[in-house]
Amino acid sequence: MAKIIESVRWPFGMNRVTAAEYAGFSAGHFDKMVADGRMPAPRREGSRLVWLRDELEAALRALPSEGDDCSQNDWENAA
Repeated sequence: MAKIIESVRWPFGMNRVTAAEYAGFSAGHFDKMVADGRMPAPRREGSRLVWLRDELEAALRALPSEGDDCSQNDWENAA
């Protein structure tokens, strides 16, 4: 049952505001993270931009843990 609720709340493809909320950031901070490569770029379908849930999860896992060296960004290697 929890899996069904989760998939309804967090679809596989998300718009910018939903993707930012899923990642736990404000939309403005999320935009900065996309611009500097810490979060993935969106997919495009016509005029719509869509972020994929699994790519967001991979980017979040690639962020440094508290106390780790923050000089590296492993997003390129995460996907």
